[in-house]
Amino acid sequence: MTAASIRARVRAEMTDEIKAVARRHLATDGANLSLRAVARDLGMASSAVYRYFASRDDLLTALIIDAYDSVGAAAEESARTGGHGERFLAVCHAVRDWALANRHEWALIYGSPVPGYQAPRDTVEPAVRVILQIGAIVRDAALAGEIEPGAPITGRLNEELEVIAEQTAAGTPPQMVARSLAAWIHLCGAVSAELFGQLNNTIDERREFFEFQMRAEAKTIGFR
Repeated sequence: MTAASIRARVRAEMTDEIKAVARRHLATDGANLSLRAVARDLGMASSAVYRYFASRDDLLTALIIDAYDSVGAAAEESARTGGHGERFLAVCHAVRDWALANRHEWALIYGSPVPGYQAPRDTVEPAVRVILQIGAIVRDAALAGEIEPGAPITGRLNEELEVIAEQTAAGTPPQMVARSLAAWIHLCGAVSAELFGQLNNTIDERREFFEFQMRAEAKTIGFR
């Protein structure tokens, strides 16, 4: 192993360790991360941490990308088998299960915007992995003739949806793209409502209620 490869491995390991400590801080401080606090927990000088992350925003971006990639991978893995409607429901449950296991990271990517933070374009591709997976399932079902397009959408909204369709699920009618986006928004809202306490003292059978909601969304999309 060359000296350069050793240095690269050490840097990667140190980067992962910094991010692991930062994730623990999300549980206590939310997105109000302090590089000094992270450095203190690592037993490092804050100047040493700045060699890996130039600013708090750089560290936040790394955590955000990791979280999006993690939930996206879970969604993609869940959709490998089954009928189209079953795959859609599997994606929904995979997202919920991931959120329950990673509450603070869910809050980071789907909670309130972080004051003063502007997400760079690097976050866009990871951020759309779940919706792209839903779009792929809807496209597959449409191509198989298992979903009726439904009434067309007209005007400016249709033009916007056509652009989204071309970028995410080519060949999918705009109205089906709209239903897919609506289902994704409902999915995120249902998970957030559960995680952020909106169902407390109201619904105890959380998984069954989530299944009820997502089956309603599956029906709205048009899955059989």
